[in-house]
Amino acid sequence: MTEHFDVIIIGAGLSGVDAAYHLQSYCRNKSYAILEARDAIGGTWDLFRYPGIRSDSDMYTFGYSFRPWQLNAAIADGDSIRSYIRETAAEYGIDRHIRFRHRVRSAAWSAAEALWTLEVEGAGGTARFTCNFLFGCTGYYDYAAGYTPEFPGVEQFRGRIVHPQQWPRDLDYAGKRVVVIGSGATAVTIIPAMAKTAAHVTMLQRSPTYVVSRPTEDRIAGWLRRHLPLKPAFALARWWNVFFGLYFFNLARRRPEAVKRWIIAQAREQLGPDYDVETHFTPRYNPWDQRLCLAPDADFFSAIKAGKAEVVTDEIATFTADGLRLRSGRELAADIIVTATGLNLLMLGGIRLTVDGTPVDFGKTMNFKGVMFSDVPNLAVAFGYTNASWTLKCDLTSAYVGRLIAYMDKHGYASCTPRRRDPSIQEVPLVDFSSGYFQRAADRLPRQGSKRPWRLYQNYLRDFVSLRFGAVDDEALEFTPRRRLARAA
Repeated sequence: MTEHFDVIIIGAGLSGVDAAYHLQSYCRNKSYAILEARDAIGGTWDLFRYPGIRSDSDMYTFGYSFRPWQLNAAIADGDSIRSYIRETAAEYGIDRHIRFRHRVRSAAWSAAEALWTLEVEGAGGTARFTCNFLFGCTGYYDYAAGYTPEFPGVEQFRGRIVHPQQWPRDLDYAGKRVVVIGSGATAVTIIPAMAKTAAHVTMLQRSPTYVVSRPTEDRIAGWLRRHLPLKPAFALARWWNVFFGLYFFNLARRRPEAVKRWIIAQAREQLGPDYDVETHFTPRYNPWDQRLCLAPDADFFSAIKAGKAEVVTDEIATFTADGLRLRSGRELAADIIVTATGLNLLMLGGIRLTVDGTPVDFGKTMNFKGVMFSDVPNLAVAFGYTNASWTLKCDLTSAYVGRLIAYMDKHGYASCTPRRRDPSIQEVPLVDFSSGYFQRAADRLPRQGSKRPWRLYQNYLRDFVSLRFGAVDDEALEFTPRRRLARAA
């Protein structure tokens, strides 16, 4: 049997719940379903279970605009975020629309019918769904496996090797010697958490990363909550953090050396004048060429000062039976090695897309307003910011998609397709980041254009005006009326 819905949302994580809320708000008469490959709500926040997992953005911007974050902690742990997503889905009746263990394998668009046909792998076998509009909320990485480089001699190691994305529930690291390979946000999160009970934790990095300390509780937001009702306090705290984030990002781009000195000085203040900050906390790149790492309440620095953790800047020569031998000749003994070496990017969860029989290669498409793709009809994808909270952009994207579907319904349009009609637009990479996971997937990611509406500004204020209040009928969009399809049929 084939089930039909007006809209199908793929993924029941943070952005999938956001998409469903806005669809209900803008298009109350539309039927929809959320197809979730796993058996729980939460997406990333249900998948990742490594020690210390938390947000790396404040919850006033990471939380939903329509449902205020009510806990005191602005930097929240994974359990709290997972509960927040599930409670939101239940409060707005979104959980009743979720089909768990429904993994979408392929989606085929038919222009003659203005319809997507999805082949879905479920618990009872293969099922088929159709929809008029498809909304991908799958995140941007491969849930099946994280990225692990090929390390020499890895088969010699007698201890246990784990990747944070597949953290084993039975891993006991109390009293153990741990080496964490990597210097990104995951490593900076895991190390202070493991250091509480491990014998010793070593972070092994090839090159340093910018690490910034921030209080877990937002004092300004706390003051607002004490003096104002919840909703206006949340809204003001959200906008305060938006403006501060934009200010800091733009300052880093305009005056990178000044911001670099400030971040390094902060690390020196935390670690003391005798610590070798130049070697271990002075990156080769400018701030915000890669995402900054956050240390709530300076927990990462505190673990180092207490002697429970250390940072080693070197390269791996080989794994050994008892740990690692480095290029310098130093040996690192380990019972457990954690490969916090990154993610594998994967567009739309690896779903095979075709448009009238032609496979869609995202690497050959251009991104429209950060929402849709050139020559692909009735498809939107939620993709968050790289320089701010993920949810800020997803929230705007979901509202725009709701407005777009309502506009199409009002004017009798069956399909909407972004078209590259301006020959003067030049292609540029989708993300201006030097992070390894983006560089490894650059040829598989969509491109962005040199000007609107194909340009991504990574700027919430610009996007707020454009996606919330800008005209839907952009000249780059091609709309097909339903009556034209009826005549063709």
